[in-house]
Amino acid sequence: MGSVKVAITLDRETLLRVDALVAKSVFPNRSRAIQEAVSDKLARMERGRLATECAKLDPKSERAFAEEGLSADAERWPPY
Repeated sequence: MGSVKVAITLDRETLLRVDALVAKSVFPNRSRAIQEAVSDKLARMERGRLATECAKLDPKSERAFAEEGLSADAERWPPY
C-alpha cells in the first residue's frame, strides 16, 4: 500500500526523543519512527479489545460448547 503524507504536531520533548533514536540509527528517519510508533499503538489497542471481549466469555459454557459431541467421537478414535 502506498504512503500518504500527513502533518502532525509533537511536543518538543517527544521530538527530541524521536531525534535521539534517529541519531542512534534505531530508525532511518523521523517518519519511520512515527510510522512504527503509530502501528505498534494500534496493534496494542486491537489486542486490548480482543482481551476485553474474551474476558466476557464464560469459561464453563465455552468448554461445554467445545466438548460438545466429543464423547461420541472418542469411542471411534484409535487407542494410543
